Amino acid sequence: MKKRWFQRVSGIRNNGINPQGFHISQLKFYILLLPLAVFMLLPIVFIFSHAFKPPDELFAYPPRFFVINPTIKNFSNLFSKMSTSGVPVSRYLFNSVLITVVTVASSILVSSTAAYALSKKRFSLKKTLFAINTVALMFVPIAVTIPRFLIIQKMGLINTFLVHILPGLAMPVGLFLIKQFIDGIPDEVVEAAQIDGASDVRIYWRIILPMIRPAIATIAILTFQAAWNNADISTLYINSESLKTFAFYLGTLTSTTSGANLVAGQGIAAAASLIMFLPNLIFFILLQSQVMSTMSHSGLK
Repeated sequence: MKKRWFQRVSGIRNNGINPQGFHISQLKFYILLLPLAVFMLLPIVFIFSHAFKPPDELFAYPPRFFVINPTIKNFSNLFSKMSTSGVPVSRYLFNSVLITVVTVASSILVSSTAAYALSKKRFSLKKTLFAINTVALMFVPIAVTIPRFLIIQKMGLINTFLVHILPGLAMPVGLFLIKQFIDGIPDEVVEAAQIDGASDVRIYWRIILPMIRPAIATIAILTFQAAWNNADISTLYINSESLKTFAFYLGTLTSTTSGANLVAGQGIAAAASLIMFLPNLIFFILLQSQVMSTMSHSGLK
């Protein structure tokens, strides 16, 4: 019976309904998806193209999408402007790298442990706490700027290094996504480990974490983008120049240059945008296979 069923499924696949390799019936998918993929790549292509445009192409009318005469002068102007900074550029870059690494690691730890408790542990107000987290998904960052400032001020975090990290630990979307992912793990797996005498820490480290790697990769990308590109904290909460981030520095550099020299400022801004974008792109490419697993898992649920 099982053999006949397998042969029937294999025959269906070989007939083109769901072929394992390329089949002429798949052309309709390529016709639909390839133009869509090219369209979605256009912003990335524009960022690269825009960074290498000479001044006459930056201000050309009508605007040109692709660069015709590429140049690296925008980058040389950017680096020469960096060399005149009172604080070494390496300090801003070090701050951004350290803040991003610590925020990503801490956010994953907080989100995954909280999600494990909400998914697999029994305690009162569990549903209420998760409902509060779900409601928090509706608030955009600008809507909580004033309450966040008041809380940070009361905690004495103004002009400290921790102000870059602590607000980024509570990610409602991270807790929500990982909790939904852990819900897909059978309770019997956790109960079997508890019968064998495993503690909650051991269950979390040896069972839960390996099974939610795709969700962790997705949260890592989201946290990385938020931490690496964040210039608002340096603007609102930091007074010391040595505690500010690379994103803030580039934003200030391009804005001051644009005020003094509009032509040079546009080129420097284009080069700075590419420099800030590249780490996001590289990090996503490294983890994109795990992200695809997360999306497919969420679709199955």
